[in-house]
Amino acid sequence: MNQRGFHQPNGAWVGDVIPWQEDGVFHLFYLHESRRVPKIGMPWHRVTTRNLVDFDDLGEALASGGPSAPDFNVYTGSVVLDPDGVHHVFYTGQHPERRGADGLALQLVMHAVSTDGMRTWERREADTFGATAGYETADWRDPFVFWDEDAAVWRMLITARHAHGPERRRGVIAQCTSTDLSIWEPVEPFWDPRRYIAHECPEVFQWGDWWYLVYSEFSESFTTRYRMSRTLHGPWLVPEHDTLDGRAYYAAKSAARDGRRFFFGWIASREGAHDAGAWQWAGTMSVLEAEQRADGSLAFHPPVELRETFGPAEERTDAVITSGTVLSAPDGYADALSAVDAPSSFRLVARFDIAPGTTECGVLLRASDDGDAGYVLRLEPKRDRLVFDRWPRSSTGTEQWQISGDVPFVVELERPCYLAPGLHELEVIVDGDLCVATVDDAVVLSTRLYDRPAGRVGVFVGEGTVTVEACTLLERDGGDSDDDPTSHRLLTSTTS
Repeated sequence: MNQRGFHQPNGAWVGDVIPWQEDGVFHLFYLHESRRVPKIGMPWHRVTTRNLVDFDDLGEALASGGPSAPDFNVYTGSVVLDPDGVHHVFYTGQHPERRGADGLALQLVMHAVSTDGMRTWERREADTFGATAGYETADWRDPFVFWDEDAAVWRMLITARHAHGPERRRGVIAQCTSTDLSIWEPVEPFWDPRRYIAHECPEVFQWGDWWYLVYSEFSESFTTRYRMSRTLHGPWLVPEHDTLDGRAYYAAKSAARDGRRFFFGWIASREGAHDAGAWQWAGTMSVLEAEQRADGSLAFHPPVELRETFGPAEERTDAVITSGTVLSAPDGYADALSAVDAPSSFRLVARFDIAPGTTECGVLLRASDDGDAGYVLRLEPKRDRLVFDRWPRSSTGTEQWQISGDVPFVVELERPCYLAPGLHELEVIVDGDLCVATVDDAVVLSTRLYDRPAGRVGVFVGEGTVTVEACTLLERDGGDSDDDPTSHRLLTSTTS
């Protein structure tokens, strides 16, 4: 991985990110997952960035409280600055051997302050508190604190669960208020949809005339969602497409600068670094930018700062597929491939004019010379979605038919998008095993590419017709260190 625009510490992984912007600098605290056994306690680490692509790793920021401390694991929280210029962090303290009344590992809200610009933190142990009446003691985490100007109070949102009710639908965002950031009083829940197991990493912010509630669904989907309201107190509306990304991008929280809002989450790794491995907790930090539409709903895409590490597309002539190429297969399949393998890091921008009635089209990644094996980003206009697929799929036996063919694609990565006939753009950023795809600058799908480290890129159509208006590959300046820097100027293609 090149690491420009993404961040992963050496020998460890990025968990939930706690972003804080001050004086133009993004301070990105994160849960530092070592995956060591036995566990050594979870600390916060910090990286900083001004340009959203180069990260300065400052190491440990808030250490584990120690082997016997209630904050052996320092889990997710938030940062605020009080009127006196003192920084406060509120975080989750957890020790696997400390049990609540429900017999599960106790979770506590804890407090620390910094008077030296967030270089060091002093714990305020007396401010620690656990779940208030009516909530499970084992789910009391991810405190998000903000100042409510109208009510002149600090509000704290907390990931919680009701003590009673259907097991899968007890999730609630609890709420406490304070006037001094020390003593917190419980008030009515902030959001109580009775829908999920839990709503992790909640945050709220105002943008223009709209308020937004963002949370990560701790349920069957494991994805970050958002809601909209004209007021801080709701009602919270569900936009038609309410997710930031798919299953692989989780626990995203945001920070704003100069009228722009950025979300910082992590792209999950897979067990064993294999395509069929189970998704793991923590991975590589990735940044998405939100755009606010006229109706208040949000579109998401990679920041222009990341895109420009590959150079502006309009200034490059590295055409993988000749502009104007028509792929037509009314009742079959056709593709066009690059003449040589793509580099390990690149940005591919493909613009399709999709004819009415087309069933599918899209991009091939790390494909074999004949295009039969590789990764597939497939636009399906009849279903208005983008999906991620790969071939060959996992084998379940020795016979030709013994494959996981009953799974139509990586189902947890399905992304809804509008695909009416006409022009659509599919952008793909690949960096090592990371892949971030974006449709029409609005819908993002992030994933991992493990099993095929190299191969060609291409475009395809199934049961329909597309005109490839453009298909440009942009490589980072200098290319791969062990390659001829001109070898990936993909100016020719093969068509089948």
